[in-house]
Amino acid sequence: MSHQSLQTRRQCLAAIGGIVIVGSLLAIPADGSNTAPGIPGPVTQASGISQDLLQPKRLYNRIGRSIPVVLSLRGRTEAPEAGFDLLLIDADGTVLDSANGGQPGEFDLLTTLPAITELQRAARVQVIADGMATGTPLVVQPMIGRTPVRTTRDFRPGTDTRYTRVLGFGDTVLDPDDAEDVAKLEKMKLSPDWDPGEPPVLTGFRIYPDRDVRVETDAGRILVGLAPESAPNTAWNFRHLAANGFYDDTTFHRVVHFDRTGRRFVIQGGDPSGTGEGSAGWDLPMENSTLSHDLGVISMARADHPDSAGSQFFFCLSREGTARLDGQYCAFGYAVKGAETIAKTADVEIEDVAAGKPTTPPSITRMSLVPAPPQDPGTARSDRRITEWWTPEVKDTSDERRSR
Repeated sequence: MSHQSLQTRRQCLAAIGGIVIVGSLLAIPADGSNTAPGIPGPVTQASGISQDLLQPKRLYNRIGRSIPVVLSLRGRTEAPEAGFDLLLIDADGTVLDSANGGQPGEFDLLTTLPAITELQRAARVQVIADGMATGTPLVVQPMIGRTPVRTTRDFRPGTDTRYTRVLGFGDTVLDPDDAEDVAKLEKMKLSPDWDPGEPPVLTGFRIYPDRDVRVETDAGRILVGLAPESAPNTAWNFRHLAANGFYDDTTFHRVVHFDRTGRRFVIQGGDPSGTGEGSAGWDLPMENSTLSHDLGVISMARADHPDSAGSQFFFCLSREGTARLDGQYCAFGYAVKGAETIAKTADVEIEDVAAGKPTTPPSITRMSLVPAPPQDPGTARSDRRITEWWTPEVKDTSDERRSR
């Protein structure tokens, strides 16, 4: 079947309800035979779980190579009568490409969904069965180099303390409407020390089943949805540490329920030493995250240098208190469950208010990965996140009798 132009195909896709599927999804046997391969046998934890109808054959796929994936039934007794459909969906719910009629077997994802080659940020490939999004989506992350981070020395608002402020990335300031910052960057460009950096190059794609991170604490659970579309390498770093026991039996060593202006601020963890100085032993290049710091958003803590994050993270407690962190810290996910746990953690007794040191630091007993839910077309992934501060339910304990 010949493919229509991507623009024509996208115009045919309904964002929600009555989706029109175009193109074709062919199950290509790994041995090149003309018969469909058998359904893969039992899957170990390393290769997948029951919700993963679609699994990549390898994590890293360099540019110019095929992207082999395996489509399987996983919990279903048979394929839909019309076969499985695939959608390539942006994080905002926009359908970027599609294919239909797939049967269990191995095939090239790149040939099936050619719009992958145009991706500038991570998207998800979702299996559709009988018109419904089914199973865990695959994350398709373009591997693209970062443009240089631009910084300037500044004073923290309302203090005489100097710090390194992120001005922008590459040739662009974070706020193009800030005339002062624009002028600073233009002056930097005239310096003989100016380094324009290498142009970002697409080297391939990281392909993996989508996962949420379950954070178990002594106050309850928090479920974190990762946002690789906003900060792919930072989200991957947190996922890697969470899956491999790094955060188990650690604490929220810093709790700042309210900042000095009375606005809810952050709870911070991720340091095995519990001192606020520990790390995973490496530094992360800061990414230009598009995710705003808001209630429940999780972001990387760091020292003064933008590229000094490693393992420490914090949950935001309000947009009012943490909006100023946008562009200065790298947000990479959001709590989708656990508003009560976050609120209770933020409300612990504080021994040293200036340092945000709890009298008894709340514990993180374990972190683990769990399957992320299907990606529904027309629905933004971030719509899952918590949006309201949890408050305990007030029960009426009055013993007064009502008059008749």
